[in-house]
Amino acid sequence: CRQHKIMITLPSYYLPPISWFAALKSGEPTAIEVCENFQKQTLRNRCRIDSPNGSLMLSIPIDKSNFSELGKCLIRDVRISHQLDWRHQHWFAFETSYYNSPFFEYLQDDFRPIYERDWKYLVDLNEALIMKCLELLEIDIRPTRTTDYQGLSVSDKELRNPSVGTKSYYQVYRHKHPFLPNLSVFDLLMNMGPEAPLYLMP
Repeated sequence: CRQHKIMITLPSYYLPPISWFAALKSGEPTAIEVCENFQKQTLRNRCRIDSPNGSLMLSIPIDKSNFSELGKCLIRDVRISHQLDWRHQHWFAFETSYYNSPFFEYLQDDFRPIYERDWKYLVDLNEALIMKCLELLEIDIRPTRTTDYQGLSVSDKELRNPSVGTKSYYQVYRHKHPFLPNLSVFDLLMNMGPEAPLYLMP
């Protein structure tokens, strides 16, 4: 009989770190956990990039009007707040930080349309960015969404402290500060371009 394949379940992250993509296994079914409660101060609505002044955290503001009295809300129901022009701020940060990187000019049009769209739900934005990154990384996996709570097969702690993120590659500000491991995969793409998939290989 055919061996049952274990589902890989990963969190819904905003422009996930390199370790998120390294956790994907070729041929294994993959799902994004959207039935967990939203966890604040995590990469579910934040990403970390390189900048002229070092590591920079970008955060998407959250609309908490539909959170429970205990401050809980399933991540699939989390809405983005538009009181601040976060899309402009984030894109300005990308331009400022990566304008001189080898592949920003080549790849910016892959990401710009996503930031020109008015997103309502955080998971929809996260999914659009994840799918675009999978395409650019030439990873032939299209994750589904969980329909009930499955839990994570790779924990937040594992994704924060991965061995894969410590392998060095060219970073545009290498002359200003030491190598920054496990940034958003956006950093890998802008600096390595078509060689980025090779970095993720074991």
